[in-house]
Amino acid sequence: MPSIIATAPTRIDFGGGWTDVPPYPEEMGGRVCNVAITRYAEVRLDPLPVSVSRDSAVLSADGPLAASAFRRAAVRNASPTIRSDFPTGAGLGGSSAVGVALAAALHQWRELPIDDRAALAEWSRAVEVEDAGLAGGRQDHYAAAFGGALDLVFGTSTTVTPLPLGEMVRSALAQRCIVAYTGQSRVSGDTITAVLSAYASREARVVHALASMRDLAGEMATLLASGDLDGLGEALAEHWAHQRSLHPSISTERIEAVLSAAVAAGAIGGKALGASGGGCVAVIAASGQEEAVRDAMSALALPLAYAIDTKGVTVRAA
Repeated sequence: MPSIIATAPTRIDFGGGWTDVPPYPEEMGGRVCNVAITRYAEVRLDPLPVSVSRDSAVLSADGPLAASAFRRAAVRNASPTIRSDFPTGAGLGGSSAVGVALAAALHQWRELPIDDRAALAEWSRAVEVEDAGLAGGRQDHYAAAFGGALDLVFGTSTTVTPLPLGEMVRSALAQRCIVAYTGQSRVSGDTITAVLSAYASREARVVHALASMRDLAGEMATLLASGDLDGLGEALAEHWAHQRSLHPSISTERIEAVLSAAVAAGAIGGKALGASGGGCVAVIAASGQEEAVRDAMSALALPLAYAIDTKGVTVRAA
């Protein structure tokens, strides 16, 4: 059997994150606007010699996530190698990119269909949340599976609407949306659990913030589809005000310093990515101020070069 290589992109979550995490979408309806970027997780599956223990090979590759994926797929004759070109704990949806790449590779290994991207996203999420016990929502898995810019609506089911970004908009977005890694890795599970507990108790602050973030995601999808990056930057700033009110650990001194430096240099608005508490910050620079904003951010964080991914998860024979 030939070796198989699957790659899946990470994402920038512009708005609506947290509203994709159950039980919020089933009870209130969630919505997320995100875009996949060319920072990838790669999973390679090689035939495993009969004399080698499959379990030891999996555990050495990526711990519980890969082991859980292999158990769910009932694959025992392959050895995985997992690579990535993004920082760990960066808030880019990296673990979900790994999960979707594992899903596609293992389905291909078993000669199962891989053309249903929503099914791959749901399979990956089930592995991450139900099997590996990692808290999280759905948006990252869909970004990794579909690629491109997405308007995602979450309820008892998920509706995926790809946003048709032309080449000029994709190029401008990658130039003007500057992503920088703060150097602070974060563990999102504890923060997610705390926010969900506050929502379950119907704390007014959290309920209001989540509803506002959900509604902003819809506005962002419209702005992005029309190429209005100035409006997107303003919406990011408004979103961040709601996002950081969810829990004290979401923002940090470093995050606030990076955002303040960016705005002073010409950024319209920005926010921390993912569950935050560290990781990456994304800002929209005013047209013509990209280099000044990037330079200001680079004094405090590491800018990450990227383009917009349009393919989503891909699989090939090695």
